[in-house]
This record gives sequence, structure tokens and C-alpha cells, in this order.
Amino acid sequence: MKGMEKTVRIFESFGEADAADAEDDIHTSPDERLDMVFELQRRVYPDAAEQGFARVCRVIELEGS
Repeated sequence: MKGMEKTVRIFESFGEADAADAEDDIHTSPDERLDMVFELQRRVYPDAAEQGFARVCRVIELEGS
């Protein structure tokens, strides 16, 4: 995985910024999107891969009918 590149862009209006964001989204491949998700996950939960999934089971009684 490669790191995300930080960029700063200045726009004249919010509409111009939104249009630029939409254009970037159009040109981002599905693989690049997944890489961004995994990079953000790694930053927030650095040991998530080692933790695995929590096994949780709860037994509840059904109401009598």
C-alpha cells in the first residue's frame, strides 16, 4: 500500500471546489478507493489485522405467546 499524498488547492467558490472534488472522484479507480479505505483504517486502528473479529454471542429468551 502506498501512502496518500497531501495536497492543498485554493478555489474561488464552494461550487468550484465541489466540482473539482467530483472530477477527482470520477478519475479515482476502485483499487485506489480501496487503498484509501485501508490506509485510513490502518491509521485509526493500527493493530486491526492482528486483532481479528470479535466473537460475540448473546442468548435471549423469547417472550411467551
